[in-house]
Amino acid sequence: MRFVRFNTLVMALILSCFLAGIAPPVESHASEGIETPEEHFGFVPGTDGMLFDYGELIDYLQKLDAVSPRLKLLEVGTSPMGKTIYIAFISSEENINNLDELQRINRELALDPDIPEPERDSMIDNGRVFVMGTLSMHSGEVGPSQAAPQIAYDFVTTDDPEVVVWLDNVVYMMIPCHNPDGMDMIVNHYRKYKGTKYEGSSMPGVYHKYVGHDNNRDFVALTQVDTKVIARIYSKEWHPQVMVEKHQMGSTGPRYFVPPMHDPISENVDAGVWNWTCVFGSNMITDMTEQGLAGVSHNYLFDDYWPGSTETCIWKNVIGFLTESASVQYATPIYVEPNELRVIGKGLAEYKISINMPHPWPGGWWRLSDILEYEIASTVSIIKTASNHREAILRFRNDLCRREVTRGQSEPPYYYILPLDQHDKSELVDLANLLMEHGVHVYYISESVTIEGTIYSKGDLVVPLSQPFRPFIKEVMERQKYPVRHYTPGGEIIRPYDVTSWSLPLHRGVKSAEVDTRSKELESALKKLKDSFRLISMEPDEYRAAVFTANHNESYKAVFLALKLGLKVERLEKAATFGTYEVPKGSFVVYNGSKMKQLIKEMKVSPLFVEECSGIKVSTVKIPRIALVETYFHDMDAGWTRFLFDTYSIPYKVVRPSDFENIDFVKSFDIVVFPDAEKSVLMEGKRKRAEEYYIASYPPEYTNGIGDKVKDRLMVFIDKGGTIISWGRSARIFLGVLKIKSGKDEKEEFRLPVRDISEKLRKEGLSCPGCFMKVLLAEDHPLTLGMPSEIGVFFRGRPVFTTSIPVFDMDRAVIGKFPEKDILLSGYSENEEKIGNKTAMVWMRKGKGQLVLFTFNPQFRASTNVSYKLLFNSILLPGVDGRDN
Repeated sequence: MRFVRFNTLVMALILSCFLAGIAPPVESHASEGIETPEEHFGFVPGTDGMLFDYGELIDYLQKLDAVSPRLKLLEVGTSPMGKTIYIAFISSEENINNLDELQRINRELALDPDIPEPERDSMIDNGRVFVMGTLSMHSGEVGPSQAAPQIAYDFVTTDDPEVVVWLDNVVYMMIPCHNPDGMDMIVNHYRKYKGTKYEGSSMPGVYHKYVGHDNNRDFVALTQVDTKVIARIYSKEWHPQVMVEKHQMGSTGPRYFVPPMHDPISENVDAGVWNWTCVFGSNMITDMTEQGLAGVSHNYLFDDYWPGSTETCIWKNVIGFLTESASVQYATPIYVEPNELRVIGKGLAEYKISINMPHPWPGGWWRLSDILEYEIASTVSIIKTASNHREAILRFRNDLCRREVTRGQSEPPYYYILPLDQHDKSELVDLANLLMEHGVHVYYISESVTIEGTIYSKGDLVVPLSQPFRPFIKEVMERQKYPVRHYTPGGEIIRPYDVTSWSLPLHRGVKSAEVDTRSKELESALKKLKDSFRLISMEPDEYRAAVFTANHNESYKAVFLALKLGLKVERLEKAATFGTYEVPKGSFVVYNGSKMKQLIKEMKVSPLFVEECSGIKVSTVKIPRIALVETYFHDMDAGWTRFLFDTYSIPYKVVRPSDFENIDFVKSFDIVVFPDAEKSVLMEGKRKRAEEYYIASYPPEYTNGIGDKVKDRLMVFIDKGGTIISWGRSARIFLGVLKIKSGKDEKEEFRLPVRDISEKLRKEGLSCPGCFMKVLLAEDHPLTLGMPSEIGVFFRGRPVFTTSIPVFDMDRAVIGKFPEKDILLSGYSENEEKIGNKTAMVWMRKGKGQLVLFTFNPQFRASTNVSYKLLFNSILLPGVDGRDN
């Protein structure tokens, strides 16, 4: 076995593999004429202080594609900011030349439960295990993408006989960077401050066009274009049997995490999937420890009860898992003292030798080169395991397809039925299209049927569970019940890692019937929907206006787009009748104009086209001037708000806390929107826990807060007629004693008639880690136009409002409140009865201005569509003068 290496990092890996008797990728004459990573980048990947950017990474892989028959680089989509996303297929030359046929085999094994046995055996004989690796979706976690060139080079140049066999059995589908936009943001930031005292500082803002770290929370809603690309690969195009997403974690715990995950796990996923993750994880921890890589842990911290991450593929029968490496400061090394090493508690109670970390790391220097060494070793182990179990993994994939289809035929529920008659038909349309985007088959009823005395009408949509992706269907269509597990019998509950509710019908306000009786009559009446579903009627040649019902979210999108296009828009102040159609109060009349066809083309649900608009009471709709407050502290909720506003064509200007001092809000804006953010970050530019402040790791020019003096000017904005919209923690800015300065020596102190009692309730046992709660809405109020009388909202337990009788020039109205009982709709909470009859949303007036405060996020991760209209109505809220509140 001949070793040729061009950097000490890989030499160390090879030596440790050799001593352990494990064969890593080895190169010899196959490397002739192929440029090494060091030759291409001008430094060894992993070198202290050195990072390459996305363009440089892709340039290198394109060079390998041009000279090596073992690598094929394919474009698969674009990032939110327009960069091309690629897959690098790495395998034997024969497999690379046969990708189309191997893709067909993948598809058949994944989706066809009825393959004749001889044909199935032939597919398994001829198939290859496809391992999909997504690297560095969280762009501050630079290691996986920085390791990609060396991994690719090693595999395409090796002559090691064992590795050649692996490459013949496996196709590695490497996404060299899941988040190209963020990678360049991080690298540019690091380079900007390199050599200064702020080298390795946190990048200000989010490392994504919109959502930053939350890109790994979007794999159910599929709102972001890069998320769609990755999900499409494993759901509809390539159907890999194995998927690993590569991450980094904190610096002072274990050096590396591999599967299996910690409890709780999803109860809808087949046991075989979990067992296979144990196989891969056990081999990784064994191989890496044998190579002398200390601090590898498993069954620690990370759980798998909730979909939303890239691992949502697990619910689609993929053996999916993640790895996590301890971080450095991008490319700047850190020194960890032994007393600084600690663990969080899920799976490891002490930083000691244990079954979940049999070989702890002792502390010391930790470098990017160390991360790359661990990344290379874990990837090699995954490929080896996939190769050694090629036939079993391929057979398992089709066995699981058969098993899930059979379960859908023999175990309730059998169908989810979505009536065509919905309060918001546009959300029904979007839900059907989203399910199809996930690879789920959706049908409609061709003739009305009756099941157990319930009539389901012609046109109603049906999602049968007798499908290969049955676990996913059930998971996202049912109401969530958190799988409560304890550390010891009757002991402490294992707390959720993230949110506990994601029910698509609930979150979108779509009625859905879970049917537990199988019906042959229904199944014979089903017709499959095409790839795109719309409820569109023919636009007439001539008409006066199009009327958009206030009940539909899409109507608001139409209105904001119409105003952007210069069309005239009015809003009904009373319900109106057009011919035989009753249109609710708050609906919109968009008058025909030169760009009307462009507007109608964007719609998925047809408006009502009318020839006459006389005799209706309306008000003119205009777009207000909106300031959207976004901190530099990786402000994901503000990013989600920007995404929602862009999606709905709502114009806005981002305002940073440091900008406030130089803005005359009275002259410049009508509305200031404060998404969920810590009050201390907004006001002081510091994080605060209890009474202790934490200094941010951002360069100081990004840590300025609003400050009390400038906040006083914001109160003048309200008093002069401005509107504040705020939710979550940011609403606390407007609680307590507030001041208005109207002159040099004139000052008015006041308190708005609302206070936050969430801390008191928390001490009494209230816990809401992220669940869906019922809220009762005030009827016939400008803020609830188009809304049903009750909805679900995404709630995290803070704030919780109570109101009081107003004085002087103030007023208040409770817009939404939690009911007295039956509050929890989906997810997990403790002692939720504490919020019974408490205020969830409040409108207030101060002087000529208005405030709309939410205890919940009305646009949480762009996945709580049912509450969007509360935000849209807040934006369109009329002024105080002449209002009857």
